[in-house]
Order: sequence, then structure tokens, then C-alpha cells
Amino acid sequence: MTETPWWDARRHADRRPLLLARNRIQAAIRGWLDDQGFTGVDPAALAISPGNEAHLHGFATDAIGDDGRARRMYLHTSPEFAMKKLLAAGETRIAAFSHVWRNRERGALHSPEFTMLEWYRAGEPYEALMEDCAALLRLAAVGAGATDLRFRDHRCDPFATPERLSVAEAFNRHAGIDLLATIDADGATDRDGLAAQAQGAGLRVADDDTWSDILSRVLVTHVEPHLGHGRATILDRYPAPEAALARRAADDPRVAERFELYACGVELANGFGELTDPAEQRRRFAAEMAEKARVYGKAYPLDEDFLSALAHMPPASGIALGFDRLVMLATGAPRIDDVMWTPVP
Repeated sequence: MTETPWWDARRHADRRPLLLARNRIQAAIRGWLDDQGFTGVDPAALAISPGNEAHLHGFATDAIGDDGRARRMYLHTSPEFAMKKLLAAGETRIAAFSHVWRNRERGALHSPEFTMLEWYRAGEPYEALMEDCAALLRLAAVGAGATDLRFRDHRCDPFATPERLSVAEAFNRHAGIDLLATIDADGATDRDGLAAQAQGAGLRVADDDTWSDILSRVLVTHVEPHLGHGRATILDRYPAPEAALARRAADDPRVAERFELYACGVELANGFGELTDPAEQRRRFAAEMAEKARVYGKAYPLDEDFLSALAHMPPASGIALGFDRLVMLATGAPRIDDVMWTPVP
């Protein structure tokens, strides 16, 4: 049976209260950002690179110049590179609601095009972002007229103080795995050691699974389902091999200043104490693109302008939040398409 299109008047009438709640939530967040002294920015969507993480997939296009020659470009998967260039240029508190695009992502919680709220605080510790997240959960609930956040049969109190839990603590609590025992101070990992522990926790491990593959499987199957129930969870101090664009923690080089925000078992945001070392960032990007080439048979170029800007970027913290998901939870909508004014066909 063909589903009624979103533009059908009767279906739109059913969706409209959710969309108006979306507008109220966005207006409240914009007001809060303004009160906090953030400057709103509007990064361009076309980029030299869509992002350099192995399992992120961009949309490619050709920009054709006046000479008729095509130049390969991408729709960004995050405005991160552009916003960090603004920090290098001298901005200190910036925020953007940006449309972003990610290929190979479609489902109840995923859309190929979605809205990301990204913001940065120059000269401030990444713990400040955790406080920001708690404030935004409250604003979303008030904007939707809700007393709790909901996804399917899960509930989360947006007014309760989030639990801060390290990845290592979560692995021990929910899977009985000593994660840090498989990471050396220099970032080297013990793949077989983690594989043995994962198998002991009842997971199947394939011969060609990497340490990161195993970590991801434990996270998805044993940890994430327990996060953000009753109150939000801040899953903090990701292993250094999974640092992405975050700096290592000063007190333990095995972990990084990276956290993710969860509510109702749903990941909402990914925050960093930002890495500003261009040589280290280049090394990480190269490793990620080598893995992408191994798994998918292709890789993305590096944004050399971004790497140059990193050398001029001040110490900062930054975070990206899936705005549509936040609206979903605040309104209790079952699918991300329900809270988008015009869902992707």
C-alpha cells in the first residue's frame, strides 16, 4: 500500500503541531545562544572535503567554472571545518543551524539531509558544552510543552542533571569489559585482547574485525541501549584511537576530551575539546582515509586550508547536535521525517 505523501493536506494537518513545536524550539535555542553571547554564522555547504572519518559518506557534485571545467566538491557532513576557520580568523563564540548531508543513512533516526546545530567556545573547557547540552534539553521540552523526552517506550527527564559516565566505565558496567587494558599510552591497541573480552560478553567477532570494529559493536549492542533512560547520559572520555578531532586528555593519554550526549537511548550530540595540532590531525585523517579505502574502496581529499587554519586556531571546545532528533524526542515523534517541514523524498 502506497504511503500518503507528506504534502497531502490531511497528513500535513496531523504533522503541523510537531512542525510548529520545532519552530518554537529553534526560536528558544536561538534566543538562548544570543543571551550567551554567541554570534550566528552561516557556513557554505559546498566543501573541498565532506569530512575525513572512515565511515562518513558524503554527497559529491561538480562545480563547473566559467572555463567549463569541472571541479569535484562535496556537500558537507558537518560545518566543522568552516567554523574552525572562523575561530582561526578571530571569532570566539559562534553557532550555526546548518543543513548537512550524509549518504548511506536512512531510517527512523536518519535522513540523508538533516539540520545540525553546531557551536564553539574559544578558550573554554569542553565541560562547558555539557552544561550547554543540559540547558538545550530543558529548552526543547518547554518549547514542545513536554514534561519528558520520549522515543518509542523510553522516557528521559530533561530537567534532571545528566549522568556523566566515561566510555571505560560504561563498558565495564554494561559489558564487563576492561577497555583501557587494551589501549597503550601511545594509543596502540590490543585487538586480540578486546576480541577475547567481547567474545566473553557473548559477541561474535570476525577474523577481519579491527579493534575499532569490535569497540563499535560493543557500544551499539551492550552500551547504547542503556544510555539516557530516566535522565540524559553524557558518555565521556572516548578512547584516544576514537578521538576524531578531539585532543587527548591531559591526565590520561589513553583517552580523549570527547563526549556524546544520549537521551532515551538516542545519540543527540558529539562534543570535543578541540585538537589544534595540524600535524597530528593530518596523521589521524590519513589513517581514517586509509581505513575508508580498505573498507569502501575510496577516500576523500584533505582540506589543506583547514589544516593550515588549525595552526592559528585558539584552544576551544565545540559540539554538533542533531536538531531534528532533539525535536523528535521533545515531541515524541516516532520518525525523523515527522519533524521535517519537507522530508527528503
